[in-house]
Amino acid sequence: MVWKLDKSRPVCPQITEQLCVLISSGAFQPNEKLMSVREVAVAAGVNPNTVQKAFEQLEAKGLTYSLRGSGWYVGENAEAAREETEKLLYAKAKLFFEDMRALGFSDDAIKAYTKEWEE
Repeated sequence: MVWKLDKSRPVCPQITEQLCVLISSGAFQPNEKLMSVREVAVAAGVNPNTVQKAFEQLEAKGLTYSLRGSGWYVGENAEAAREETEKLLYAKAKLFFEDMRALGFSDDAIKAYTKEWEE
């Protein structure tokens, strides 16, 4: 797995977001064992404590669970993962549109650009 991390943003939320999207997309199935904290930390080039915190944040949302001595697993609530991904998508899109408007772009210009970019 390739971790795409933005150095200008805190790492933990990025790992949480990426795992959430992977879970909601079906890349990981309910009750499937996830990579170990250490494996993710090495692959992403981050501190294992950061990855542990990301897994715990996903657990708080019902997306993962841990079994002592066995590791982390995908939770059974696929709908919760989809809802979290929808929230993430909405927040990112909202931020984009707010930034573009702050730069002085009209809604029509933003729509035209996004349509062109889509093609």
